[in-house]
Amino acid sequence: MQASSTCDVRVEGGGGQVAAHSGLFALGRFADGLGLGEALSAAVPPGGERAPSHDRGKVLAHLLLMLAGGGEACSDIEHLRAQPVLFGEVASDSTLYRTLRGLGPDVVEGLLGAVAGVRAGVWERRGEGSGPVVLDIDSTLVEVHSENKQGAAAHFKGGFGFHPMLCATSEGEPLSIKLRAGNAAANDICDHIEVLDAAIAQLPAAVAGGHREGDGQAPLREVHLRVDAAGCSVGIAEACRARNIGFFMTARSNHQVEAAIDHNRFDAGAWQPALGAGGEPSRRAQVADLTDSVDLSGWPAGTRFIARREPLHPGAQRTLFDSGNRRYRGFYTDAEGGPAELDAHMRAHARIENTIADLKDSGLKRMPFTDYEANAAWAQLVALSLALVRWFQQLRLTGPLAQAAPKRLRWQLWHAPARLVRSSRKQTLRLLDWWPTTPQLLHACQPHAP
Repeated sequence: MQASSTCDVRVEGGGGQVAAHSGLFALGRFADGLGLGEALSAAVPPGGERAPSHDRGKVLAHLLLMLAGGGEACSDIEHLRAQPVLFGEVASDSTLYRTLRGLGPDVVEGLLGAVAGVRAGVWERRGEGSGPVVLDIDSTLVEVHSENKQGAAAHFKGGFGFHPMLCATSEGEPLSIKLRAGNAAANDICDHIEVLDAAIAQLPAAVAGGHREGDGQAPLREVHLRVDAAGCSVGIAEACRARNIGFFMTARSNHQVEAAIDHNRFDAGAWQPALGAGGEPSRRAQVADLTDSVDLSGWPAGTRFIARREPLHPGAQRTLFDSGNRRYRGFYTDAEGGPAELDAHMRAHARIENTIADLKDSGLKRMPFTDYEANAAWAQLVALSLALVRWFQQLRLTGPLAQAAPKRLRWQLWHAPARLVRSSRKQTLRLLDWWPTTPQLLHACQPHAP
């Protein structure tokens, strides 16, 4: 049995021509192929009397690579500056700081408009089916350890910081995010609608058509919105109906819901097996359509109430009905279909928790500025960085890496080493044969279009 943590290998000095972050180089080349840097550059207006020494689009593109690589502050850009042969002339941390401080709300809105055009190209290359596009909205708490940050406030869990709200696709691609004060309400209707409209604005025209407020045209593609109990509101449901968007909303406990469950809980004919993660009938959980037992007169026409029950387990969250042996949950929806299929669709809303975790692992967990607007711009760029990574995974990667979380991508891909070889007066990045992800990196680094 070997008790040592390393192998018996001799270490010598004198090596050279080694480059780190070859995976980030592949991600940067991918972004260049999308025209992302050019789009960002066109959206940032020139400032000052002199032309900047660094193109602002390139500065922001380098920031996206830094965030993907695990950066949390402007000073982390120095890790890219250490590899000029791969990333060229990278702006200093002070230049990056000034650039982000100059991104006011109007500039950020222009950047989002430019990103929407790039996103449309990605979705076209990726190829879309005819099924519904599913959007998920949720909020999260971001702790800060300074009272000098504008907009930070105490929140309901006793901490201090921000309470951003975001919208992402069911595949985990962030579409919109709004930085809010820590004491912002999780059930704020206006914030939900604002984040939803911002997400719709990011969708390609072939998807967003008919779903914008006051669009006045028939929907070109079916769109669904899923929210948890914080977003369960007639006002949000009516906003979805006005935008031709189907809704799925986790129900809150009230007297009507409790009465409906109590009236039907012993009716074996009302309940049917729920569906498991693989689509197979569950032997434990059951679902029922209790629409006729609930007063939905205040909701949009066609609203239904679907309930789910399963054996109570330790640590289960609060249920809709007080029961000692079963856990009850439910949701409102205006979608057609069987209760088991709709329940499986609603339960997939939990995936947004993975997206939130990925955002926090990509820079959202730390707000590096004192100014609120600069932190708001930082949050938008964190979301864009994760979206860029998602595009790269969808178009260039296969196997486990196509679904990998940020930490795994850093360990296996982004920081992969390579050798720099000069031949015919040109630098060549020679990937290492023994590195496990070299085949995928080699494919991703090719100069063909994304």
